[in-house]
Amino acid sequence: MLGIQNFFSYPLEDLKQYLVGLGKEKFRAQQLYKWVYEKRVQDIDSMTNLSKNFREDLKQILSFDLPKPKQVLDSVDGTRKFLFESEGLTFETVLIPANDRLTICLSSEVGCNMACRFCYTGKQKLRRRLSTAEIVGQFVVASDSLKNESRRITNIVFMGMGEPLDNSDNVFNAIDIITNEFGYNLSRRKITVSTSGLVPQMPRIWESRVRLAVSLNASNDEIRDYVMPINKRYPLKDLLAACKEYTQQTKDRVTFEYVLLKGVTDRNEDAVRLNQLLKHIPCKINLIPFNEHPGTEFHRPSDESIERFHQKMMSYGYQTIVRKTMGRDIYAACGQLTSVYEGRPERMSL
Repeated sequence: MLGIQNFFSYPLEDLKQYLVGLGKEKFRAQQLYKWVYEKRVQDIDSMTNLSKNFREDLKQILSFDLPKPKQVLDSVDGTRKFLFESEGLTFETVLIPANDRLTICLSSEVGCNMACRFCYTGKQKLRRRLSTAEIVGQFVVASDSLKNESRRITNIVFMGMGEPLDNSDNVFNAIDIITNEFGYNLSRRKITVSTSGLVPQMPRIWESRVRLAVSLNASNDEIRDYVMPINKRYPLKDLLAACKEYTQQTKDRVTFEYVLLKGVTDRNEDAVRLNQLLKHIPCKINLIPFNEHPGTEFHRPSDESIERFHQKMMSYGYQTIVRKTMGRDIYAACGQLTSVYEGRPERMSL
């Protein structure tokens, strides 16, 4: 006997097997999915099409525990950040509004092993990989927070705290749950998994039929070795070969994320080298002006420098956008997420 298990940890097929192993009917798993994910009911006694005996048994088999929001902050631009607490550790999740979508940025870890120099999370060593239930739970709690609002989550990006491919089993289990037709039934085309370049795990992205984003952030190995230490294990040659395979397997484009660091990655020669790197890979480019955080050695480029780089990449024929900075005032922008620590700032004066 496994003891009481968290319902939110189970993809549907795994839940069926769990229940069958306890002598229960397989179809009960689908019933539970519909109650919890479609009808948003987590109280076992309210699941009225389940027999009374089965409901009593369920209380000894499954829990419906979710990570608890310790704090919710709203930005001046409509971005909403959740600080969750689970098993004594904290992590953050962000809802990012746009005209035609509402994107949730999910975390996969408390801290991160990748130690990217420009990332606030990267300054915090990996404390723990989040469970499937904690990843799904971020989505559930954020969705439920919108019950009284005329909007719903339309897109997911795994770009929060942690390297998703360093916790791949739990990340892809969560994707299976959220995309299940009896779960939230979200299209896999609306889900993007971002990686800093954990090359051996990258095939899981195209096997899962979700979109790939690569945190590139440098135009050669020398710069990338410095700003992203993972490059020493999996250099650009290996990373870009995996990206090319993704495009061949899926017929889709890679999204390359490129953080503009003043005097480091935003120069004309960086744009020239970036074109040489990417010209044979079907892709689009997201330019991300650096978002400051306490203790950083980097600076945000001027608007003029950002626009020069943008125009240069456009002149090469790439679909290139400058990502609109959202939630910067509440430290919810790209590269600003972290756990609670003494003296941690909540807001930034803009």
